[in-house]
Amino acid sequence: IPLLCFSCAVVAVVGAPLVLGAVGFTSAGITAGSYAATMMSAAAAANGGAVAAGSTVAVMQAAGAAGLSGAATAAVAATGAAVGYLTNLCDSPI
Repeated sequence: IPLLCFSCAVVAVVGAPLVLGAVGFTSAGITAGSYAATMMSAAAAANGGAVAAGSTVAVMQAAGAAGLSGAATAAVAATGAAVGYLTNLCDSPI
């Protein structure tokens, strides 16, 4: 595994919870006035006043509140590694 792939995987796993918190998905709930609040408002308006279970907003709030599950951590790491690999391929001479 190239070092860039590993590095991107680590950054993705460490960064995902930080990004969730920064946009407003926190352990205390959705932060008022945040991007997450805007997403929640739009999702609720589109769904008759409630946020649907399993929707993007619901999943992101669950991850922000409880952290990423093992499966989600693996998926984020794999995505980060893939980005690192593809970035490395694009930078290599043909």
